[in-house]
Amino acid sequence: MTEARIAAQYPETANLKSYEETCRQFRWESIEQEFSWYGTDRMNIVTESVDRWASDPQRAGHPAMIFQKQGIIETYTFQQLKEKSCQWAALLAKHGFVRGDRLITLLPPSPEVFFAMVACARLGVIFCPVFATAGFYELEIRLESTAPKGVVTHPDLVEKLSYEFAGQVDYLFLTRSTGPGLFSNEKPIASLLDTMPTEYPAEQMPGDTPLFMIFTSGSTQPPKGVIHTHKDMVGILATARWVLDIKPDTVLWTDADPAWITGTVYGGLAPWLCGITSVIQGDPFTAANWYWTLERHKVSVCYTTPRTIRDLMNAGNDLPSRYNLASLRHMATVGAPLVPELFYWSGQHLLCYPYDTWWMTETGIICIANYPGMDIKPGSIGRPIPGIQTAILDEAGEEQPPLSVGELAVKAPWPGMMETLWQDGYRFQKYFKNDQWFLTGDIAFYDEEGYYYHQGRNDDLLKAADEKLIGPFEIEQVLAAHPAVNEAAVIAKGTEPGEGISCLKAFLSLKKGCIASNRLTYEIKAFLKANLSADIMIKELVFLDDLPKTRSGKLLRRVLRAWEQGVPGTDGISIQD
Repeated sequence: MTEARIAAQYPETANLKSYEETCRQFRWESIEQEFSWYGTDRMNIVTESVDRWASDPQRAGHPAMIFQKQGIIETYTFQQLKEKSCQWAALLAKHGFVRGDRLITLLPPSPEVFFAMVACARLGVIFCPVFATAGFYELEIRLESTAPKGVVTHPDLVEKLSYEFAGQVDYLFLTRSTGPGLFSNEKPIASLLDTMPTEYPAEQMPGDTPLFMIFTSGSTQPPKGVIHTHKDMVGILATARWVLDIKPDTVLWTDADPAWITGTVYGGLAPWLCGITSVIQGDPFTAANWYWTLERHKVSVCYTTPRTIRDLMNAGNDLPSRYNLASLRHMATVGAPLVPELFYWSGQHLLCYPYDTWWMTETGIICIANYPGMDIKPGSIGRPIPGIQTAILDEAGEEQPPLSVGELAVKAPWPGMMETLWQDGYRFQKYFKNDQWFLTGDIAFYDEEGYYYHQGRNDDLLKAADEKLIGPFEIEQVLAAHPAVNEAAVIAKGTEPGEGISCLKAFLSLKKGCIASNRLTYEIKAFLKANLSADIMIKELVFLDDLPKTRSGKLLRRVLRAWEQGVPGTDGISIQD
């Protein structure tokens, strides 16, 4: 934990001006009242987002989506987004899709992903995005589990599908006019869409109707399909305003693949509920292209990851000065802890401090965050969203006082909480303690002011010499502060005989120009002892070129533990978050 504090950057103009006062007075009903369905339980998120703004003469021509790839830029207004999604909905309906059916998209970031997303929402069809880079096992388990009626994919990706599975779905919709002809149910849809009507009303349905399904991994079990519903719009709208500080003139870039829930929720649903422009980048990441995207589209709010910031930092301190980043007024991060080094680098070189946030696929919305109108404590994930109650629980489920490490829990329900797990109600119930606390599996603590500090996953806990349980994150931060260390990950390798104290093993990647040696190993161990505690000692150091991570940049300590046990590290489990 750090004692440093950065004063609120723009408290006078932030949407959430007084955190404490808002928490005291706030009721979720005040957000619900903004929607046309208020007072009923018949709704559709499309009615309150795309269609709402398309019917507004002042907003219909406003850009809803800007897509960029290989130098080509496509812009779609709210009116055009509505018409495109209506054509897609009509096409799906014509081919027999009804409420409750599943549609998988196997595509890289592209306009078609979002057209299909909005079309599915119109019909009540469950939208399920899958990474175009998914491995065979990742793809197979999702296809078998969801039993979709159709798959939308690109001709270059269709060969990822097995003959057995392809024969089980009704339609393989191809986004280009010609396909490889591998399967009899291939259906190029470009020419078909042109014949579809540009009006197709959004079906009004109960708020708990499934909207989309995102697969996420368990630490030891198969991937689980997390179901979210149309009523999530309440929490999505509130967090977009408070955390991302979205205003009517905001241009938002959420640089996440739509197959990751961050890309689905804050790359599409959130900006369109707010009636603002979302930028979608179709090119692979390079630092130069990242900066150019900010400059070219005058991005004012960026939601990114600490991994991206580290990649920008490693690309050089002089590169951002070659671009005009004056439009960027707010930046937030998610996916992994935002260490102080990245925080301060961004403030110095991007002239914009990043605001860390915490949430999960299962929570559906940002649950803990730093806010533009509130002081930041570097290293903290912030404070709970108004209307959401969090706590630190011990193994017995008892709430713990400040500065106590335990499991982070969120009090259920809240607007955005997953509805269930796909075909696995038993596993869903295991998330809850005493029928009210949602157990996140993350370990954390909070300080006397209510700021939370993420420390890792539940199975990452380590035991120190005083029998105190600690998370690995604090140790990793100190290791990463050594001038030669780029990143660090710490795991327990058994316990000391007769003492029950964790034997610690560290995996390190070094900065450019630094070379692993016995002397460096000794220096790093001494550095840790001097800067943290003499009772915490690393027994073994291993130097790696890169540490195993999820796509969002979160450390995969379970992979390191698997390596220690001599078993495959990825065990076929998705590592999307």
